[in-house]
Amino acid sequence: MNYETICVIGLGYIGLPTAAVIAGRKKKVIGVDVNPKAVDIINRGKIHIMEPDLDVVVHGVVTEGWLRATSSPEPADAFLIAVPTPFKDGKVPDLSYIEAATKAIAPVLEAGNLVILESTSPVGATEQLAAWLAEARPDLTFPQTHGEASDIRIAHCPERVLPGHVLRELVQNDRVVGGLTPKCSEAAVAFYKIFVEGDCIVTDARTAEMCKLAENSFRDVNIAFANEMSVICEGLGIDVWELINLANRHPRVNILKPGPGVGGHCIAVDPWFIVASAPTEARLVRAAREINDAKPDWVIGQVRAGIGEFLVSNPDKTARDVTLACLGLTFKPNIDDLRQSPALQIAARLADSHEGRLMLVEPNIESLPDSLKGHEKVDIEEAIAQADVLVLLVAHDAFRDIDARLTPKQILFAATRN
Repeated sequence: MNYETICVIGLGYIGLPTAAVIAGRKKKVIGVDVNPKAVDIINRGKIHIMEPDLDVVVHGVVTEGWLRATSSPEPADAFLIAVPTPFKDGKVPDLSYIEAATKAIAPVLEAGNLVILESTSPVGATEQLAAWLAEARPDLTFPQTHGEASDIRIAHCPERVLPGHVLRELVQNDRVVGGLTPKCSEAAVAFYKIFVEGDCIVTDARTAEMCKLAENSFRDVNIAFANEMSVICEGLGIDVWELINLANRHPRVNILKPGPGVGGHCIAVDPWFIVASAPTEARLVRAAREINDAKPDWVIGQVRAGIGEFLVSNPDKTARDVTLACLGLTFKPNIDDLRQSPALQIAARLADSHEGRLMLVEPNIESLPDSLKGHEKVDIEEAIAQADVLVLLVAHDAFRDIDARLTPKQILFAATRN
């Protein structure tokens, strides 16, 4: 199986690094994105997202002619779809981005092509993709009707990389490859072996889809336990951080750190795909999502309690006189990704309700998102010098040991810790 030209649909946090890594193996890569600004930036050898070392790799493969970005798919040997899969009202999976990508590649498909869906998807999405392609290209045959003899091979292979380590994990991590037929899986494994050093484990498409959802739901359930412990401990007057340190000395216990909620494009979304597919059976998955979704409300309550504590200690002041600083806006430490960020949600709600001055500290972005436009973006030193109440929302390295840098008069609420 010869894959010399690859078309990657979606040049975001997964698509662009994947396209760059493949191009680095001296394969011609056509990157497709609907955002003309992103296309222009990439074609200048630069990047529009934050990921360590990605700028160097992209500059190299663009300069050497192995990667080119465009707004429309072009003929290729393999097509890799890496577009968003959010949910609609009612937590129902939204497949419109996958549908649009599928219909965009349909006109340029040729017999012998491989189509891989990498987007995290509800069970059955790969079969739906195949149905859309068959509808758009009745002149070609597809696995759902012609099995191993089909013109087009289709598979699902979910990404499983950690932001901040994407380039390394794209190469080193094992991949779960689920084809619609065994030959589809075989074709997909041959494709991934272009750049993947980890194992490629073959299964069917539905199991591959569920595997990614199960992985992220497992994480969500464990985070929910830590977040629930933080709420319980606060009510009982127990230091949750000390409790976790003590409990984790048990050889078979590893409680995660609490936080302000759960964000990102995967863990905050994917469990709902399981709930949508099995609403009666997915009781624990649903409960974990509800616990984590409720955590920002609890954090806001704690911040308001901290403001109240400051006012009790300073009876000459009112809420309008209190300077509040939110430390961190991204969904996890040391990245620039704001998707589904509980810290951003908390900061936006405090911006709407706090009567006094609000300072926003986020060292990993250049400008504030639209939900916080018109508010102050400051550095950590200014926040330490001027804030009365500080809330640590994201454990960026820049905020390490923040409590030791404050005066006794300042109040710090740590929704998370380094």
